[in-house]
Amino acid sequence: MYTQLDIESHFDGKLKIAYLNQPETMNALTKPSLADLKDFVYECSNDPTVRCVAISGRSRAFCSGQNLDDAFVTGKEHHDQDIIRKIVVDYYNPLVTEITKCRKPVIALVNGPAVGAGAMLALICDFVLANNKAYFSQAFSNIGLIPDTGGTYFLPKLLGRQLANYLAFTGKKLSAEEAKSYGLVAEVFNEEEFNSKSMEILEKMSNMPTAAIKLTKKAFAASYNNTLKEQLELEGDLQQEAAETEDFIEGVNAFLQKRKPEYKGK
Repeated sequence: MYTQLDIESHFDGKLKIAYLNQPETMNALTKPSLADLKDFVYECSNDPTVRCVAISGRSRAFCSGQNLDDAFVTGKEHHDQDIIRKIVVDYYNPLVTEITKCRKPVIALVNGPAVGAGAMLALICDFVLANNKAYFSQAFSNIGLIPDTGGTYFLPKLLGRQLANYLAFTGKKLSAEEAKSYGLVAEVFNEEEFNSKSMEILEKMSNMPTAAIKLTKKAFAASYNNTLKEQLELEGDLQQEAAETEDFIEGVNAFLQKRKPEYKGK
């Protein structure tokens, strides 16, 4: 079904992992791979059996950013001066939207270099788990471009104006540990334990109360634009919605019965 991705299913289908699989280009993004990723996230979001989604890369890289041959060959064939804008609008923006509105947690497993749009692909996920050999670079300025893939929206909010400017202007490489110290990465694991430690977290996320996580994502997203008053009102509404889920009832019953809850994501 997906020509550009390897898909793995774990924990009885509750976890789906999409691996970019173009090692000859360090998993550079193309229009087909961007379309596949968008469709993958959309389908996982709407599949009630899926509880957690992850994105990673095969071989030694997470993602080296946009495949420039893919962009410019198309531009030459069609003599289209707006080809870059069209790639951003038609391929990158829909993917960013699908990831940020996904009803399930979307986790980036950064196994190696994450560069340009590849770095932002990781950072727009709900959180990042990184191999200690990985690095992140906002390399857009190195070829005379601006951060896209949500970069101009998320970087100032994640880093503040000073650091966002510095990383965007210089394209500086951040080690995984540096990225963690800046709040861009949740956990960094040694290379030899990256897979096992990441899978432990993914298993936990696959068994969490997914409906509450979806509502948490919705509340956090709204906080970027809401006043405090508006956000407090939204919290009341979403907390009531959470309290009406089967998972909330299970959580309360498990607490009272002193047992481990068995959430269904409903």
